[in-house]
Amino acid sequence: MPAADAEPGTGKSTEPLAPASQSQPQGEHAVSVLWSFGKCLGALLPVYLAGYYGFSITVVLFGLMIYMGWKHSRLEKMMKLKSAMYLLENEREFTTQTVFRAKRDLPPWVNFPDVEKVEWVNKILQQAWPFIGQYLEKLLVETIAPAIRTSSIHLQTLSFTKVNIGDKALKVVGVKAHTEQDKKQVMLDLYLSYAGDVEINVEIKKYFCKAGVKGVQLHGKLRVILEPLIGDVPLVGAVTMFFIRRPKLDINWTGLTNLLDIPGLNAMSDTMIMDAIASHLVLPNRLTIPLVADLHVAQLRSPLPRGVVRIHLLEAEDLTAKDTVIKGLIDGKSDPYAVLRVGTQIFTSHHVDNNLNPQWREMYEVIVHEVPGQELEVEVFDKDPDQDDFLGRVKIDLDIVKKARVVDDWFNLRDVPSGSVHLRLEWLSLLSSADRLSEVIEKNQNLTSKIADPPSAAILAIYLDQAYQLPMRKGNKDPSPLVQISVQDTTKESKTCYGTANPVWEDAFTFFIQDPRKRDINIQVKDDDRALSLGSLTVPVTRLLGMPELTMDQWFQLENSGSASRIYMKIVLRVLWLSEDTTPTTPSPHPKDPGSILGQGGITSDQNSSGLGGLTKPQLARPQHTTPDPEFATEGVLRIHLVEAQNLIAKDNFMGGMVKGKSDPYVKIRVAGITFRSHTIKENLNPVWNELYEVILTQLPGQEIQFELFDKDIDQDDFLGRFKLNLRDIISAQFTDTWYILNDVKSGRVHLMLEWLPRVSDLPRLEQILQYQSQQSFQNKVVPSAAVLFLYVERAHGLPLKKSGKEPKVGAEIILKNVSYKTKICERSTSPRWDEGFHFLVRDPRDEILTVKLSHSWGQALGSLTLPLKEVLAETDLVLDRWLSLDGALPESQILLRVTLKLLDTQLAVCRGATGDAGISDVLPKWDPSHLDLRHRAGFSIVSDNINSAGQVKLTIGYSADENRLFITVHSCRALVACSKDGADPYVSFILLPDKKATTKRKTATKKKDLNPEFNERFDFDFSLEESLQRRLDLSVKNSVSFISRERELIGKLQLDLDQIDLKTGVTQWYDLTAETN
Repeated sequence: MPAADAEPGTGKSTEPLAPASQSQPQGEHAVSVLWSFGKCLGALLPVYLAGYYGFSITVVLFGLMIYMGWKHSRLEKMMKLKSAMYLLENEREFTTQTVFRAKRDLPPWVNFPDVEKVEWVNKILQQAWPFIGQYLEKLLVETIAPAIRTSSIHLQTLSFTKVNIGDKALKVVGVKAHTEQDKKQVMLDLYLSYAGDVEINVEIKKYFCKAGVKGVQLHGKLRVILEPLIGDVPLVGAVTMFFIRRPKLDINWTGLTNLLDIPGLNAMSDTMIMDAIASHLVLPNRLTIPLVADLHVAQLRSPLPRGVVRIHLLEAEDLTAKDTVIKGLIDGKSDPYAVLRVGTQIFTSHHVDNNLNPQWREMYEVIVHEVPGQELEVEVFDKDPDQDDFLGRVKIDLDIVKKARVVDDWFNLRDVPSGSVHLRLEWLSLLSSADRLSEVIEKNQNLTSKIADPPSAAILAIYLDQAYQLPMRKGNKDPSPLVQISVQDTTKESKTCYGTANPVWEDAFTFFIQDPRKRDINIQVKDDDRALSLGSLTVPVTRLLGMPELTMDQWFQLENSGSASRIYMKIVLRVLWLSEDTTPTTPSPHPKDPGSILGQGGITSDQNSSGLGGLTKPQLARPQHTTPDPEFATEGVLRIHLVEAQNLIAKDNFMGGMVKGKSDPYVKIRVAGITFRSHTIKENLNPVWNELYEVILTQLPGQEIQFELFDKDIDQDDFLGRFKLNLRDIISAQFTDTWYILNDVKSGRVHLMLEWLPRVSDLPRLEQILQYQSQQSFQNKVVPSAAVLFLYVERAHGLPLKKSGKEPKVGAEIILKNVSYKTKICERSTSPRWDEGFHFLVRDPRDEILTVKLSHSWGQALGSLTLPLKEVLAETDLVLDRWLSLDGALPESQILLRVTLKLLDTQLAVCRGATGDAGISDVLPKWDPSHLDLRHRAGFSIVSDNINSAGQVKLTIGYSADENRLFITVHSCRALVACSKDGADPYVSFILLPDKKATTKRKTATKKKDLNPEFNERFDFDFSLEESLQRRLDLSVKNSVSFISRERELIGKLQLDLDQIDLKTGVTQWYDLTAETN
């Protein structure tokens, strides 16, 4: 064979092999001989020392066993790592080979059709991997290492001697997008696989200690949620990520940490590391990265659960006998018990002695955070004095339970010859109304269980946000506060915020409650030593029962604390409701041959269509009512009345600007991805539009409404100014009638009337609302809506087949007047299920008709429904929820809908109904913006109706009886008047009159080039309460200018008598500044 054709590794070559003495230098050969001799001597040394000191040969054998176990574990880990690397590099080859076609060996994109292969992502990761390594090396060496060295005197000599993340990049082996869930978010499941040659070495020179990692494997499914979706860049408010289940982790240790590869220590070390990862990244823990300001991060990190599953562990049958006698010659029995897991929630049943058909009859309640995704895992063990024997396991996808509502079935145990377990699983929906609370409590009292706690009637979610002005520690030092929250017999503790009197926790906690009518929420704010109390608070849960949506979102005054000490929390109560319409599945017959059943041992959402328990497929009774998501019908309606504008800039100039012209202004309004445009008014700098716009909005954090004015031109329209409003502020105010200053231009303001319309189900109000409608006239010919219609399309039943005889792919089109929506198209079925919600604005519900048309892929008609809305007006609470027969279909063809009508109860209708049109201006509610906090919103400028207004200043003025002090806090200013083309450099100066010696004169820091500055500075005065009431606040907002500057110094003034303020309780509000007059 020619040399060029010789294959590497075959040993075939035209050249003879050289002698060892020629291929290797003599010096290196000698060193290798000495090294071999040294290793042999080192191996014999323990035997010699054991004989010399008289140790038993058992010690030597024990050490040898540990070494052999370590060596075996080490080699096994190396083989696993190399196999995983090779498999990832040759994925396509393995996928196509017959020998690897078992489902467990194939990547997710082969097993499941809805999992997509994203090879382009892996190419990007591979290209960027060296640069990711550079970043990690810099992070470890420059940030983490110094932090470790300063944390302990024993680690002052620690250093990373080698950081190399290797050439093997993280791989995304599949991506699954969940589009059938919430329309306000994007949900992705990333199947991650990492088998890397990472090498990180650490050295502590002081103790001559070296340790490290060489090779890591990590495999798991990471869920990434992009929410909330917003109508502005970056389109997503935050990114939340977490592992639904614990990922698989395997680490190869080096140096001193080689000891962690000893059997026993190996599993313990990996478990400890996995616990650390789980505490941040495995449900219910989430990593949330906000992308925009003004987000409720705690609610994104710990949102309300999807639901609660009540688990009834009833019995098992035909378990494997593990307690055998005479080495298995005589069969014994087992002492079985069960371990149930949902995420990090773990429950253990009692054990039943000597029984292969045990009866447990126990009940547990688990919170379900994510469906689809989370599973119930039940493992059965035999109780033994030493190590418990495994009797089988079963996994059940909780998405199946959510859809069926109640599952009562036998499930085959996997990985054992025989055995099955009987479970009853109930999906409890979360109700935001207390109407059914008494009914739920009465039902729960009739349930029996061996466990001490009765079933829960509700869950309580507490979002702990922040605290304000907590008392100081001794020596006037800042505290390190934490919060302990106790409900019933359960106490949970927040993280500690070190060295601050204004802590921000952003933590969330969930509690089960048996009877909300008898429970209190006890809150203790303590220093980190848990001995010093910084304040306390008790909130009876009954207060929530009278709140809208069973929710309190507010500041709470702390007891046994400072006079201004407060804590901000959102408390949400949800009643646990098991739908009455759900009929449980009939338990399947006991299995005769579990091994012959396909998919035995459990159910998942992706595989096993043979039935819920892997035994038979139960027939579920049809529900009589819909079960929409708790967020269904929670949207609101914003009404925007564009009235007029004043003092706009003239853009249509003549003769190069020598002759001033006017403008042809129009307005663009953008909100939630919708754009409205007003008509153009010719040659007018003070246009009057009188136009009305209405939009249905979801209350998402950070959502803004943008207004832009333009001058209409033949070529390109000229810019006349803009401003933004925060939706949350409008919702808080309910109604506003205000002028708004235009930003980015020299002059101009816009008059708007904004109303967040209350939604009611009071039918007698309809006549008054319609009467108000008839009296309105707007230039854009819009008639105000009288109601908003919410439609939930759940499912259909008994639809006809296609003309070809096949089952149809059914979609539904919903039409109301000129507005139409379409559902998704379901897979082939005569009983399709959509579970989709829609909403419409309704002008007059007495005359309008809702139409639903069903068809096969928007072609062949399968039936239709015509529903006059006056039928909904006749229903209780204006809600129609039932099966309705379809026209143009089979006699048994029906569709299950929920139609909810909410009347839009405008305040203007109340005002005009009471006083008539002439007196409306006297009774319209005036907007008091004092409660709004407009920080972080520089584009939001509001002025009062006073033409001489120079902006506003936000102050807190109060008297602390504990400290015998008057305190004044200067928070911020807004909408200040510019003093130059660069704006202004404002600061606040004030004095308490009368004060001849100016001892009470104070000033804040200066904020550069900011017309909406934030100061947040507090000033204290040692006055008695009587003396404080005699003072007059003389405040000025000034522009910091140099001695020779010609810029105006005074921006605005405020004079306020303190006897006009309730100093004992303290007042925080915005005050108008008066402009300087000549």
